[in-house]
Amino acid sequence: MSHQLISRSKDLKRLQDEGFEIQVRDGYLIVHSIPYVNSNREIKLGKLIAQLSIANEQVSKPVTHVIHFMGEMPCNKDGTPILGIQHGNPNTKLFDDVTMNYSFSNKPKNGYSDHYQQVTRYEEIISASAISMKPNLTSRTFKKMQEEYAGAFKYFDTNASRANILPFLRQFNEQRIGIVGVGGTGSYVLDLMAKVPVKEIHLYDGDLMRQHNAYRSPGAAREDELDVPKVEYFGDIYSRMHTGIVQHPYFIDESNLADLKDKSIVFLCVDNNDVRKLIINYLKEHGVTVIDIGLGLNKVNNSLIGTIRVTTIDATHSDHVEKRVPLEEPGENEYAPNIQIVELNAFGAAMAIIRWKKLLSFYQDLEREYNATYTINVSQLQNDECDVESDEDDEIAA
Repeated sequence: MSHQLISRSKDLKRLQDEGFEIQVRDGYLIVHSIPYVNSNREIKLGKLIAQLSIANEQVSKPVTHVIHFMGEMPCNKDGTPILGIQHGNPNTKLFDDVTMNYSFSNKPKNGYSDHYQQVTRYEEIISASAISMKPNLTSRTFKKMQEEYAGAFKYFDTNASRANILPFLRQFNEQRIGIVGVGGTGSYVLDLMAKVPVKEIHLYDGDLMRQHNAYRSPGAAREDELDVPKVEYFGDIYSRMHTGIVQHPYFIDESNLADLKDKSIVFLCVDNNDVRKLIINYLKEHGVTVIDIGLGLNKVNNSLIGTIRVTTIDATHSDHVEKRVPLEEPGENEYAPNIQIVELNAFGAAMAIIRWKKLLSFYQDLEREYNATYTINVSQLQNDECDVESDEDDEIAA
C-alpha cells in the first residue's frame, strides 16, 4: 500500500527519487537518517515524522506545518539547541521502534505546499550544523525502506494519525470479535467496530436482509440488495474498509456454540431470551466476555417509552445476570410488537462499544459498571453493578 501511495503522490515520489529514506506507516510519513548535532557536539541520525492527509490513494497538502522528530534535541555546532524551531517535546510512542520525541515549528507565510517542501526545509535546518562539520554527510542515502501495510484496514486510518491516538489503538490488534445478531443493534455494533483495528469481526445471523431491516440499520440499502443473507449484505459493505470481516450465515444454537468460545468478546444482539440464556451460560462457563444489549419499547397513549440496557458479563463479574438480564421468554402474545427505532439501536450499540473500550482502558473507567440503562422519557442514564475497588483509586485515576 505505501509503495502505491508514494508512486501516486508527486511530493513523496520526489523525496524517494532524490534519495530520502521515506516510509509510510499508518498515516504518517517517516523520513529516516536525518543527520544532526546533539548537545555533546556529536553527529547523530534522527527521523522526521509528518502526519499525512490521504484521499483517492494520493497524499494531500500537509495538514499542519508542525513536524515531529525522533532523536535528541538538534543543536548548533557549539552544542546549543536550535531555538528557532522549538515547539514541544511530546515523547509519544507511535510504534515499537518510533517515538516522537520533539515537535518543531517553522511556518512559511503561506504554509507548505507539499511534503517535499516541508521535509526538505526541516532537513535543511536540522542537518546544517552536522553537514558543516562533516561535508560528505547527507540524508539522501537512496536506501529503500520496507513496504508497510494498513493492518486491519484496506487503507490507512488517517483519522487516528491526525489525532495522535494510534498508540492507544494497538491494544485492539489481536482482538477477535463476535457479533451475534446483525439486525438493528448488531448492525450498528458492526458499523462502529469496523473502524477499530481488531483482528477479526465474526458475524452470526441466519436471517435475510428484509425491507424492514433497512429502516433500522446504518446506510441506505438498494432494493436489489434486499433478500440476501444479512451477514452477506453487511459483510460485503464493511469489507470495503476492514480486512477481517467473517460471515457466518446461521443462527447460534446448541450445535454450534463452540464457534464462540475462541472470541475475545461477544456482543449479544438478539431478541430471543432462550437464545440469550443459552449463549450467556455457555460463554460464562468458558470465560468469554459478553456484552448483552437489550431494547424495550412500549406504546403509551401517543408516545413511546422504554429503556436501553447494556450488561457486561466476564470472568470477574457474572453473578448479576439473572437479576439484570431477561433469560426467559415472556409467554406467547401474538399482539406484542417488537418495536425498534433506528436511533435507539444506534445508541445501544454506542453504549456497548464504549463499555468494551473501557474494559480495555482505551477510555478511563471510574465506575466499572456491569449494567447500564438509559430510560428515554426521563433521559436518565443509570449505572449499576459497579466494581469500584476503592475511592482512593478513583481519586488517583481522576
